[in-house]
Amino acid sequence: ISKHFTQDYFKECFSLYDRQRKGRIEAQELIIVMRCLGSNPTPSEVQRHLLSHGIDRGGELDFSTFLSIMHRQLQQEAPEEEILEAMRMADKEQKGFILASELRAKLTGLGEKLTDKEVDELLKEAGVGADGRVNCEQFAKAVTRSSAKR
Repeated sequence: ISKHFTQDYFKECFSLYDRQRKGRIEAQELIIVMRCLGSNPTPSEVQRHLLSHGIDRGGELDFSTFLSIMHRQLQQEAPEEEILEAMRMADKEQKGFILASELRAKLTGLGEKLTDKEVDELLKEAGVGADGRVNCEQFAKAVTRSSAKR
């Protein structure tokens, strides 16, 4: 979803936190603004973004810096979206389950290809039933957890 927001939408959300109308927000509110735009950064990711722009926690950032940070964050989050999209495509009947073998084929053949080892880890974490099927929701949670570890 996030990738399709317009710059105006980003500006609108940014402006809500630009309380003094200086075209700047406080660094400590960055995580809130990012989450309000559908991104899901961890506090340490936000800290890294701020440091890469030479801004400390007590500092402020302008809109162009904010856009640059959002762009980088959304790029980092994209593989997760791609994986979940592949799952939705594999679960055509929308039963909430897909075959682990089918999921593996999709994940190792995607644009942002995963290695067999990475797929093994995700499947292990999500749990594969005796029938060889994976619960889509459990898998989505595993994907989210694994991307939070990166």
